[in-house]
Amino acid sequence: MIASTALKRTESTLAAAIISILGTYIGWQVSKSNEKFIWIKKLAVAIAAIGGTSFRGADLTDADFTGATLKNTDFRNANLTRTRFYNAKKLDFARLGETILANRHVLKLLVSCNGEGKSYAGANLRGANLIDANLKDANLKDADIIEATFQNSHLEGANLTFAQAVGTNFTNAYMTGACVEAWNIESTTKLDNVDCRFVYLLENERECRPSSGEFQPGEFTKLFAEVLNTVDLIFRDGIDWKGFITAFKTVQVLNEDTELAIQSIENKGDGVVVVKVAVHEGADKEKIHSDFTQNYQLALQAVEEKYKALLQAKDEQIIIYRQQSADMKEITHLLAQKTINVQVENKVENKNMTNSNDSSRKVEIGSVGRDFNASGQALNLGEISGTVTNTINELPPAPEPEKPGIKELLTQLQAAIESDNDLTPKDKEKALKQVKNLAQAAQNPQENQDLADTAITMLKGILTSLPSAASLVEQCSQLLPLISGLLGLA
Repeated sequence: MIASTALKRTESTLAAAIISILGTYIGWQVSKSNEKFIWIKKLAVAIAAIGGTSFRGADLTDADFTGATLKNTDFRNANLTRTRFYNAKKLDFARLGETILANRHVLKLLVSCNGEGKSYAGANLRGANLIDANLKDANLKDADIIEATFQNSHLEGANLTFAQAVGTNFTNAYMTGACVEAWNIESTTKLDNVDCRFVYLLENERECRPSSGEFQPGEFTKLFAEVLNTVDLIFRDGIDWKGFITAFKTVQVLNEDTELAIQSIENKGDGVVVVKVAVHEGADKEKIHSDFTQNYQLALQAVEEKYKALLQAKDEQIIIYRQQSADMKEITHLLAQKTINVQVENKVENKNMTNSNDSSRKVEIGSVGRDFNASGQALNLGEISGTVTNTINELPPAPEPEKPGIKELLTQLQAAIESDNDLTPKDKEKALKQVKNLAQAAQNPQENQDLADTAITMLKGILTSLPSAASLVEQCSQLLPLISGLLGLA
């Protein structure tokens, strides 16, 4: 009996010890924010917060909690725009809901204001209060910093590529050596008194501005003043221009009270294309950007379904098509056929920005139907003509001598373009390159229908600059339908 009682006591003691050790281990894991145990912490915080201070659903814009102890405080659904949490205590034991504080890395940054050398790529920092923060060499690529404040902050060497900075306050910030490739800023972005000697327009310390020397006081703000009334549309896998035009027209209808004009198109390489849309001061740029994004995705789905049906293509092939469509020569003529209102203002660049070696290709678009200029394109019609001839000669001759085949028709088209006196040398170059594309498509018509269709479209766009009675127009009206038929185009 005594032995049995002793055994039971031993078992109870052992069980209590195991529970105590297990509880200590779980508590330690919770304190370390182990994802497997985070639900326990959330449950404990929720229970502890009952009866605590509640700001649930409150507007805490510009509120200051510096140094405050916020354990068990309820911030769910609160508006935390520019709310100050510097040196706040026990904030990780507050009920944070879906606010930006739910990301523990963001929470630590807002409390410490020290993110030097750390990565916040793609982070939600919308409305974050980072006054006087140390973000030297921080990675803010793709970050949402809309309506955030970086007043007096150190952003030297920071990567702001593709950052959404609408309504963001950079007043008195230090930004020497920052990368601002394709960041989205506009008139509500504050760049007053920014301290900056130079910036990079491309990642990996490429395209330094100014090209030589340093910015003088106020010149950094002046450099970016021209884009403050634009909406930047950023495409990372190239552009499907048919989808773009469909979406652009829809956005024009949805924002009929706002005049939209394509200001420029920049091909940054690696499939990244930035289209700047000029709008008037005071326009709802965030709405315009959102409208376009949604409608472009809808148009893209429809276009991609068409490509998949025609080519039985995989998603990788569609991405390659979009990257090819980003070619500046094709873009300009596709836009030339459309009834989009396109304008441009000539800008005078800062004297320190002259003699730039910007490797990106940029198209400044004038009124529809006029000449377009893509920088870095050298004309050599003799070389181009020889390349086209060689490509056509790779095709087999027509099986019936009295009935011209695709090789003979393309040879006639090449000769008509080269002998036409109404085309400018630049347009001849563009037209001949489309003939080359048709010859390449003819090598395997079933798999290259999209390339052929684009080339036909580009050629028709070139013809719009010629009088309707021009010899080349008449010849193409006969040749292009025959070529389309042989290539299996509708």
